Amino acid sequence: MADVPMMGADAAAFEPRFDRYVDPARRRPALWRLIVGIILMTAIYAIGAALVIVAGWAILGATSDAIGFAESVASAGDPASVALLLATFLPMALAAMIVVRWLHKRPAASLFGPRVRVLRDFGKAAGIVALIYGGLTIVGLLFVVDVEPNLSLATWLSWLPILLLGLVIQTGAEELVFRGYLQQQLAARFVSPMIWLVIPAVLFGLVHYDPVTAGANLWYVLAGVTIFGLIAGDLTAKTGSLGAAWGFHFANNAFAMLIVATQGSIDGAALFRTPYTLAEAEGFGGLIIIDALVMILAWWLVRRAVSR
Repeated sequence: MADVPMMGADAAAFEPRFDRYVDPARRRPALWRLIVGIILMTAIYAIGAALVIVAGWAILGATSDAIGFAESVASAGDPASVALLLATFLPMALAAMIVVRWLHKRPAASLFGPRVRVLRDFGKAAGIVALIYGGLTIVGLLFVVDVEPNLSLATWLSWLPILLLGLVIQTGAEELVFRGYLQQQLAARFVSPMIWLVIPAVLFGLVHYDPVTAGANLWYVLAGVTIFGLIAGDLTAKTGSLGAAWGFHFANNAFAMLIVATQGSIDGAALFRTPYTLAEAEGFGGLIIIDALVMILAWWLVRRAVSR
């Protein structure tokens, strides 16, 4: 089956930066390649993540069997488990790079965009989001949110460099797959943002489907994650690189996993955690609305900063 050109309009419908970002994907834009690519990435990621867990089990000399060790990592109840869980995303990043190189015949670097812009926009976005979330976190801890200590400051600081590196890997891997590979390949085939922007965002939300953890709040969680997917996709289209979306994602997850985590989620490395689980949280719909408004404010400020 041959590759086919873009449908609906020509590439001039895109802003110049996004057009240049999508251009490498136009070499092999056929939908069958995208479908095969998703299947291959899923397989590589699953096998690679399993190997990371087995390697961790062997290196750390865990007393439980491999399956029990994997379950303890998935529960993310301590900093070591969280660090190893984040490391399982490295195969996801490698999977995206392998697929674009082998199946789409383009450089893995084309997933990122221009290196200088990636680094610059990552820093700008992470800094802006950290300032906004940091200020709100301080206000919340002082006046609003009921939290309990989770780790001692000394333990938390000793693990912080490793965990920050793990978050760079985890958020980078997700951005490579959803805003890099999926968004690029869909934009190479279709002009409408209802396809290349919305579909990756919805899929990003669906991969966070976890009814056991979220309980009755599941659809609120999926809505919030999908909104973030739309924001990240827009920043990628605006800048023509993954930098802004990656920086936004990194700072967002750093606060959610390392500062104040919801009990029962990935809470083993957080300085504080809530006394309730996600499923037990009351009025969560209102919290999601507030969180969405904060994300939109952060998106607007980041968008202005990286548009220059």
